Amino acid sequence: MELWVPITVMAALLQCLRTAQQKRLKGQLSTNGVNYARYVYGAPFAAVAFAAYILLSDAVMPAAGGRFLFFCLLGGIAQIVATSFLIIAFTMRNFAAGTTYSKTETVQTAILATVFLAEPITLGGWIAIVIGLAGVLTLSVPKGADGWRSALLGVTDKAALYGLASGGLFGVSAIGIRGASLSLGDGDFIARSLMTLAAVTCLQTVLMTIYMQVTARGEVGQVLRAWRQAAPVGIMSVLGSAGWFTAMTLQNVAYVRALGQVELIFTVAVSRFGFREAPTLRELIGIALVATGVVALLLVR
Repeated sequence: MELWVPITVMAALLQCLRTAQQKRLKGQLSTNGVNYARYVYGAPFAAVAFAAYILLSDAVMPAAGGRFLFFCLLGGIAQIVATSFLIIAFTMRNFAAGTTYSKTETVQTAILATVFLAEPITLGGWIAIVIGLAGVLTLSVPKGADGWRSALLGVTDKAALYGLASGGLFGVSAIGIRGASLSLGDGDFIARSLMTLAAVTCLQTVLMTIYMQVTARGEVGQVLRAWRQAAPVGIMSVLGSAGWFTAMTLQNVAYVRALGQVELIFTVAVSRFGFREAPTLRELIGIALVATGVVALLLVR
């Protein structure tokens, strides 16, 4: 088994656990506050992890230039804006359309990787991505016929447009991350991954701190005072990001994102075993499609 596969699965699991922890924080902090906690508590761990790896291993510190900084800024800013657009889509009346179209991220990422990184997807890879997308959409659309109708007929709705933009920007973020890592050359892939992670999260922390100080200054203090509850979010976030960044250093970002859809399976499992919520037939079909897409991706890409 190629190394990027278990790394991606672990990253998806950590992202699922981080999301569950973020939901617990929602009672104490605003949405922006919860997102800010990811960066402000995650960045120090990312920086320490990179420094420790360079000091304790035989790896040479990668040489970074303007190209690296450009891609880090591109990936970091795109991720922040994508998250904001997704939140906006969730708050709109036709949230089903927003949710559904945000899940086109994998397809948009595949197109972007082909165009900007010259990493084309094989026919088998496209088939696997589409199967996985069908499963994700099945799991994402709200229950009932109205959910599908609202999502499909609302393609021109503002929520759908925000969802599409969110998915596209998450794709841009993935391109930025891989571009930054590739710009560091062919050295130790862990050093390249950790350096990219540290740079991106530190830049995001600076940008989000400025934004929070301008728009919601009091929220920064609330995030810092809630460190006992917020720090685990940052730790799980940076651990998950380390997995994503490493996988994207090793493999085409479209394949990484496609395999990362197993997060939806983990989410349903948490609902079933953590909250005693029995999965519906539609959820089981969605899980089967995602699993089929993942297996197909690993076998025929």
